Amino acid sequence: MDVNGTLFWYYNICKREVWLMTRQIVPDQQDDNISFGRFLHETTYQRNKKEILFGNVKFDVILEKGDHLVIGETKKSSHYSEASRWQLMYYLQVLKNAGIQASGQLLYPQEKKREAVELTEENETKLEQMRQDIIRIAEKEIPPEPIQCKYCKKCGYEEYCWA
Repeated sequence: MDVNGTLFWYYNICKREVWLMTRQIVPDQQDDNISFGRFLHETTYQRNKKEILFGNVKFDVILEKGDHLVIGETKKSSHYSEASRWQLMYYLQVLKNAGIQASGQLLYPQEKKREAVELTEENETKLEQMRQDIIRIAEKEIPPEPIQCKYCKKCGYEEYCWA
């Protein structure tokens, strides 16, 4: 199974979303939050290289920092910063495994904020644990039960879980 950065993001938000995504059950594409996120991604960081495909991952933007490679992940809000951090660390791990040293930045254009992200050995161990759990969730016959949390109100899967 190809685990990607989006699954790491969902894993840190809601395990049920992981299962749904691995079944190609996509969230409501007309959801206002999804539409706004897409708009923000398309209209920010116009001068940088965007949507760089590398293996099974896609980097939002590559930032110029002299000789050092910096991968940027654009998000509409820092409200999901923990999940975003793990997604970006996964991207850094993919690059490291390919012999490419890089650092990361979470980009919150609406908040005019940036957050540096570095991959540590401790985080690599945690990423591997998450990867194994993502695979375990994906292999289940039925999705995990929905669990009401603070993210449900703005989730594109809200109707699927709570209708």
